[in-house]
Formats: sequence, structure tokens, C-alpha cells
Amino acid sequence: MVKNHLDKNGSFTGSPKPPHPTTSTDPHSRKGSQEELDHSLNHHNEDVKKLSDDIDRFIDELSTCHDKSNPPEVPETIETFSKIIESKISKHSTSENSSTRLCKMTEEDNFFVEAVTRLSKLTNSLSEFPLGSTTTRSLNRTSMVLQRAMTLMEEDLRALLEDSSSSHVKVHKNSSFNSNRLLVDGELCSLTLSESSGEEEYPSFPPDVVTRMNRIASTMIVAGYETECCQVYSITRRNACFERMKKLEFEKINMEDVQRMQWDSLEGEITRWIRAVKSCSTTLFPGEKRLGDSVFSESPMNSQTLFSNLARAIVIQLLDFAEAVTMTKRSAEKLFKYLDMYEALRDLIPSIKNSCSNERENELSSEIQATIDRLGESAVSIFSDLENSIKNDVARTPVPGGAVHPLTRYVMNYLKYACEYKITLEHIFQQHVKFEESNANVDANSPAKFKPILEVEAENDSPHCNSETTPFSIQLVTIMDLLDTNLEAKSNLYRDPALRDIFLMNNGRYILQKVKGSAEIHQVMGDTWCRRRSTIVRHYHKNYQRETFGKVLQILSHDGMQVHGKVAKTTVKERFKNFNAIFDEIHRSQSTWVVSDEQLQSELRVSISALVIPAYRSFFGRFRQYLDNAKQAEKYIKYQPEDIEILIDDFFDGNSTSMARRKT
Repeated sequence: MVKNHLDKNGSFTGSPKPPHPTTSTDPHSRKGSQEELDHSLNHHNEDVKKLSDDIDRFIDELSTCHDKSNPPEVPETIETFSKIIESKISKHSTSENSSTRLCKMTEEDNFFVEAVTRLSKLTNSLSEFPLGSTTTRSLNRTSMVLQRAMTLMEEDLRALLEDSSSSHVKVHKNSSFNSNRLLVDGELCSLTLSESSGEEEYPSFPPDVVTRMNRIASTMIVAGYETECCQVYSITRRNACFERMKKLEFEKINMEDVQRMQWDSLEGEITRWIRAVKSCSTTLFPGEKRLGDSVFSESPMNSQTLFSNLARAIVIQLLDFAEAVTMTKRSAEKLFKYLDMYEALRDLIPSIKNSCSNERENELSSEIQATIDRLGESAVSIFSDLENSIKNDVARTPVPGGAVHPLTRYVMNYLKYACEYKITLEHIFQQHVKFEESNANVDANSPAKFKPILEVEAENDSPHCNSETTPFSIQLVTIMDLLDTNLEAKSNLYRDPALRDIFLMNNGRYILQKVKGSAEIHQVMGDTWCRRRSTIVRHYHKNYQRETFGKVLQILSHDGMQVHGKVAKTTVKERFKNFNAIFDEIHRSQSTWVVSDEQLQSELRVSISALVIPAYRSFFGRFRQYLDNAKQAEKYIKYQPEDIEILIDDFFDGNSTSMARRKT
């Protein structure tokens, strides 16, 4: 017999089923009551093997008959055999619980399956003879019984598939064989368990139920009812999968609705979508593949095609949502959800590979990859938007106290979080480079964005060049450079050069600490970049000291204090007076300045103390004696050396009351 098969579109091809039986007028077929039939069955059960052997011999006789117009005589055992099967069908059909009536493989059930298989072979052999021959009546009879048997099996298969908990399952570890076992209704059976959790994997069918489904499927396919078998399996499993998706709170959303959603709502939908995709990758698809392979172990092509159709139905819904998301308006906060979606779909492909038919696998994998690529390009575009945002962030008023600018905090925290996706972003930007290079080969006037940058970085030994320069590291360097340029422009809003240096020092130190504090971003930027950034921050520090205390040190200098070899008292008075005035102004203003990094604040205070206090102590000790009396000393000497040290500790506290009076 030529078996039916699913084609790539999910349709069925092959030889037709045995003809539908015509209405029989034979009174013998309806003769006797059920009691008489049971009595007959008891008699025949004693010699059921002989009856089966008789049927097998007649099937062999039919198959060796070369003259199809002259079939052999049909034995009476055909009718008896048909009645036995009908009795089994009636018994099972009246069972109260259809989901458990064939759940356990009993000797009686084994006989029924074997009898139906034998009946299907007999029906196929009879169908080879022309209608109107002596075999026609028997063909109608066996076809009718076979159809009833197939209907019963179809119902049983549906019932078994719909009841995933038909047996109570408990986990039992068998250490002797280092394998997992299950106690199913008191019997020890094998079942694959999740290695990570030790819990039963989806779908949770006990082994005896899977075995029963396998026997039903094999019998129906051999009997020519492959279409019915595959359809009931396909519909039931598809419904089960979509029900599972609903439990994960993911349901199909119209593309227009996705694009109209506010980001807060869409973010929640994306989270549920990601959970559904991950469930497909780790649980649903592997579980459906195992189940299909088990149920259709004797027809792997059916298993592959059924899984392909099921996977495609689910994946298309997932991809439709992802495509709709990529079409929404881009914004910086969407990057990380895009990357989560990218990774979820990337991990979905292996669960499909080697599970579908080659053609379907390639087709579905290509569709998933196309959506992955669009998500990747969206991520690249968001980085471009970030560049533009930095360029266009123009301020007209400075940040009070020279503190870290909000733009610096935003950009650095954004990059720190982005670098947690370093491996994914490396791949995305590498693919982007390949795409641009392929376009550049088509249009020589449109070179790839990153290629010349990479070459220039390597040739010039750029301070940003890591030992493993990649397109993503170049992207980060580009953003860092844009941020530096922006901060340099913002520093010009400060009229006080010293405050300008504090602002640049604050922001430079914040950037450096963010890079050092994140292993991922530090790996991208490299040690060389960190060393050079530290040098730049120290440069701002030195500039600040020079701008702030250059004049102070000039006042405290011993040079110019003598006239004709003698210390001029008027000069001493003038110097103390000038020091008091300038130090008061420095203290008043710089107490309102802000250095939030405690280490930097301490370093600044220590360096100021080391610069100013020794100079003041020396000047104080050398020239205080030239003031005539205590009244003069009190008038011109406002601070003791110890007072200066205390006042320096007020610097960079960001005092709010003084800040209102600050002039920049």
C-alpha cells in the first residue's frame, strides 16, 4: 500500500483510503442480539490465534492472485473477525471516560490494535479487486468496520492529546543507573526530565500515554487514515501551544495597535513577548519536537512536517509583533528592550534547526534572521540618534558650582548599561560594518562608516585605540569624543577660568570612574584610554591651582619686601591686607563650588593646603614682627596658619546660601 504523506504546505498526498462502504442489505450482518454475539465471541476467543492466522492466509492468497477478475472465495472468518472488532469498538465507545479507556496498554488493547491493523491490510487487499466481484460485499463490510475503528482511534488520540495529566507523575531518582525515572500509577517508567530543574519537561505526558498515542498513529497511518491522524494531532497541539502562550500573557496584537501604544504599555508587552520567545526556545519547541518524534517514530517525515507547521504558526505571530516594534518611533530608552528582543530571537533559531524539514527550516530561520537584522539596525540607529542628541544639547546657563553635568551622567550611565550587552552589540556593529562595506562595493563613493575610522585609529596609534579595536569600541569612542566636545563648549559658560577647570575636572573624573567601575566598558575602552584620561584630569587640576592660587603665592612671596636692604613695613601691611581680601573671596566663592567625588574633593583640598599653608606660614613667621604693635597685628593679620587649614576644608561643599550670591 502507498502511504499518504504531508507535503510542505501541510496538505496530504498519496493513495486514497479504502472506499466508503455501501449500504449492506445482508440480514446476516445484523443478525442476533448482543448476548448472542458475546457468546460467539467467547467461543472465538478460545481460538483467536487460529482466526488471525486464517485472515493472514487469506490476505496472502489475495496478494498472490494474479487474475483480479477471478478472486478467491471469501471465507466466513471475515464476518466473524469483523464482528469481533465491532464488539471491541462498541465496548470502548460506551466507556464513561474516553481519555482513560485506552490509556494503559492491556493485552486486550494490544489485540484490538493488532486486529485493526490486520483488518486494514485485508481491506486494502480486497480493494484491489474490481467492484461487482465476489469480494465487493466483504470489502464494504470491512471498510465500514475499519472506518468505525479509525473514528474511535481518532477520538482516543484527541482525548489523550487534550489530557496532559492523565496519570499522576512523581519524580524518582534512580542513582544506580544515574538516570531519572517516573512512578506512573505505581509502575517505574522512563521519562526525560529537565537537567537544570529536575522537573518534568513540557509537555507532561506519561510514557504509557505517549506509547498509546504512538500505537494509534502508526495504526491509522498504515490503515490509510494519515490525513485524519495528522490533522487531529496538528489542531490539538496547536491549540495547546497557543493556550500556553496565553498563560505567558502573550496574545496577538494588531500592528497598528502596537505603533499607537505609549512606551510604558509597549514595554510591558515586550517583556511578555520576550518571556514567550524564551519559553519557545527552552521548553515549548523542544518539548513539541520530542513528542512528535515519539508519536510518529515510524513516520519521521510526518513528525518533521507537523513540527514545522506548528513552529511556523507560533513564530509568525512572534515576528509580527517584533516587526511592529521596530516600526515604532525610535528613542534612546528603547535600545535595551530592542537588544533583549534581539537576543531572544537569536536563541530561538537553534530550537528550530535540525527539527524542521530542511526547506522549512531554512525558510523559517531566514525569516527570524531578517527580523533579528532589523532589530540590530534599529539599535545602530539609536546610537546614531544618541550622537545627534549630544551634538544638539546646547545649554545657555552653566551648571551651578561646576558640578557634573546631567548630560554626562545620562550618557555614561547609558553606555555603562549598553556595555552589559557588549557581546551582542559587538556582533550587531560588526554585521553593520559588513552591510556598509557591501554597499560600498556597489557604490565606490559611499565608503563604510567604520572602516576608515578603524584604519585611522590603527595608523595614528590613537589614544582611544584598544588592543582589540572593534566597530563597537569605535562607536563608544565616537560618543566619548562628542561628549568631550560638548562639555568643552559648556565650560565656556563659566566666566571664572578656575571654575571652568573645576567643571571639566568634575566631569572628566566622573567619566573616568564610570569606565573603571564597569568591567564591560573598561574592557571596551582599554587601559591606555584610562591612563590618558587620568592625565587630562590632572591637567585640569594644575590649571585650577594656577588660576586660583597663582596670585596668592605671588602675594606671599618674599620677593620685593625690602627697600634699600630693609623690610618695608608698608609693603608688609599691604601684602597681609591683599592676602586677606583675595583669600576671603576665594573662600566665599569656592565654598559654593561642587565636587561630589569625595576622593577628588579630598585630593583638591590636600593639594591646596600643601600649596598655600607652607607659603602663608613662612610669610607669617617672617614678616609678622614688622607690625608695630598688637593693634596693627590684629588689623592686618586676619588669619592664623591654622585658620587657613580649617577654611580650606570648606571648599567645594556647595554651600547653598552662598551659591545664590555666586558670580561666574
